[in-house]
Amino acid sequence: MNVGFFGIQYSFGLQQSAVTPIYDFLGATPDQIPILHLAGPVTGLLVQPIIGAMSDKTWSPKFGRRKPYFLIGALLCSVSLLLFPFSSSLWMAAGLLWILDAGNNTAMEPYRALIADKLIPEQQPTGFQMQSFFTGLGQVLANLSIVVFPIFIIGKTGSLPTWVYASFFLGAAFSIGSVLWSNSKTEEIPPTDKELALMRAERRSFLGPLIEIVSAIKDMPKVMWQLALVYFFQWYALFCYWQNASKSVALSVWNVTPANEEVYNEAVSWTGLINGWYNVVTFLVAFALVGFAKKYSPKLVHAVCLLLAAAGFLVFPHISDKSFLLFAITGFGIGWASMMGIPYLMVISNIPKERYGVYMGIINMMIVIPMIFQTLTFGFVLKNFLGNDPRNAITFAGALLILATIVTLFIQSRKPSLHE
Repeated sequence: MNVGFFGIQYSFGLQQSAVTPIYDFLGATPDQIPILHLAGPVTGLLVQPIIGAMSDKTWSPKFGRRKPYFLIGALLCSVSLLLFPFSSSLWMAAGLLWILDAGNNTAMEPYRALIADKLIPEQQPTGFQMQSFFTGLGQVLANLSIVVFPIFIIGKTGSLPTWVYASFFLGAAFSIGSVLWSNSKTEEIPPTDKELALMRAERRSFLGPLIEIVSAIKDMPKVMWQLALVYFFQWYALFCYWQNASKSVALSVWNVTPANEEVYNEAVSWTGLINGWYNVVTFLVAFALVGFAKKYSPKLVHAVCLLLAAAGFLVFPHISDKSFLLFAITGFGIGWASMMGIPYLMVISNIPKERYGVYMGIINMMIVIPMIFQTLTFGFVLKNFLGNDPRNAITFAGALLILATIVTLFIQSRKPSLHE
């Protein structure tokens, strides 16, 4: 059921680790990077809740409820990944990132809802953490390609190193191939006669999904509002890391900037290895977190994982030995495993089944709104308060994760009933 999540997350791994270096190769300055990443959060804000609301009201005996949406999303991802390396300018790359993110967001939200649809409460922790496992695996391989391909594929093609083409072409194959596998192997549960009658009786309109989103936000349980504050600090911090990791490594280990292209290439490759390692940690610990969440509570597990991630970020920019960076980023790998699954366990028992799709989309709004705010504000913060130094950006991310940890401990949620 979750194999398709592997391809979606391979694509997302390339976005995390390869897009910023491509912007660097095309001449972007450090304070331009945040705004160039605006595509992800804006498309997430617009696409995921709308797709979620639409999929709640969709049923086809042949194609299902959720599967048509993540198939269309995977197709968009694959086309964008094929075209991305041919970017001849900064703004062409930025435009393709918008399309790529639209595809990723179209595919990802229905996948969350599919898990909630198909699994009984006692299976849901494993189901959501299986997505963490495939998140780790997909992103490990994406980052591994960034490390390995430059060793064997040298030279430049057009404006970019030739290895970029190989990484993105492989991502296109994984994106569509894994989703086609899941579609062919997974049957969706048909709606009941009552649910089907309600779908058919409901008037359809262009504004229907938007009206449903507004209604769902109005009825949103308190625990989701509390989670939104955690997500504000958490996802602002993660965007700071992803945008600045390779430049931070280049400065702390090699003492160079992207202007030194040859050495910076080495820093980019090593950052790919670092990001690959934290995703290895993610898929190694994902299922262990299921047991802890059942024994203690999702809230406590998430708070501990956030604290470990914060510790890793705080020491990361001060390490000059590239090998020790792997130890620092291990904390983030544990935190990332929690971020991809555990928060959903805090809220799923408070969400009505017939609204799984729209509420999963609203949870994504909680992710992308901080990202939008980061892309609009962090360039100014970095330039005027952090000395335009990417190492300070990583430290800032660690401080924000500490705030997210504190807020998590104040969440008032009942432990999910796993035996209903």
